Amino acid sequence: MIRALVVLLCFVLCVVYASSKPTEKKSRVHEEEPLSRLQHDDNKNYDYDHEAFLGQDEAKTFEHLPPEESKRRLGIIVNKMDRNKDGFISEEELKDWIKLAQKKHIYDSVEHQWKDFDLNGDGLISWEEYKNVTYGSYLEDPQTDTEYNYDQMMSRDERRFRVADINGDLMADKHEFSAFLHPEDHQHMKDIVVQETMEDIDKNGDGFIDLKEYIGDMYTSDGEEEEPEWVATERQQFSEFRDKNNDGKMDKEETLDWILPSDYDHAEAEAKHLMHEADANHDGKLTKTEILNKYETFVGSQVTDFGEALLRHDEF
Repeated sequence: MIRALVVLLCFVLCVVYASSKPTEKKSRVHEEEPLSRLQHDDNKNYDYDHEAFLGQDEAKTFEHLPPEESKRRLGIIVNKMDRNKDGFISEEELKDWIKLAQKKHIYDSVEHQWKDFDLNGDGLISWEEYKNVTYGSYLEDPQTDTEYNYDQMMSRDERRFRVADINGDLMADKHEFSAFLHPEDHQHMKDIVVQETMEDIDKNGDGFIDLKEYIGDMYTSDGEEEEPEWVATERQQFSEFRDKNNDGKMDKEETLDWILPSDYDHAEAEAKHLMHEADANHDGKLTKTEILNKYETFVGSQVTDFGEALLRHDEF
């Protein structure tokens, strides 16, 4: 089975803005690995907060726990978060925990895929190994009449693999393979992130992203429905903030500032949000009681038939 789409989708990361907007909009703005691919809208649910606080995989586990078990496990997490053992969780400790959860998500992602690509078990993944696993069926029986241009996808993957391959031996260790799978999390990969983004959006191939291309990447009208209000806001955003030199288009530097903003820390923003939600006495720090009282914000809970099977977890 061709797996190129899985890897391709790993790059098209989407962290939506904190304010609620229609689901048809997609965003390419991200700071390192996204805290969650879900929309941040506490008026509907706390799913974004759960994934940001726990990590995406652990959040799924907590979804199926009864309330008392969720609180018990959350209490264990609170003890781990309190690094200085003063009985309080500071905003900095909360932010560090969120960052740790995301690093664990990336680590688990690499570990999960590693065994699929390291075919000879030598502790490295060569480009040939990756290519053969990802595109093997296509290489054995090339077909031109397909929905996807696999030659182009393979070329793009190889280019990214070579950039991730720091020592240039076309053999990726786990750090290099992590850079390949999660380029937004590695400084030396930022240029390739920008290049791939521009290739996706720059439909006329002039090396820039104009307003039409910018809007078209986030929203496509079917010609019948009324244009959502946020589209007008995005046009204004493009003119006032994206197109910094006011030439009607975004160059590479402006695109970098858009998709990998250096002045916004999503983990810090989420920590401030959770602090605001749970800090009942407004003293700028959280007690275990305050956190447990808001457990649904942090971890969520619902009882299911198979919830009991998830209670057995080594760290809990």
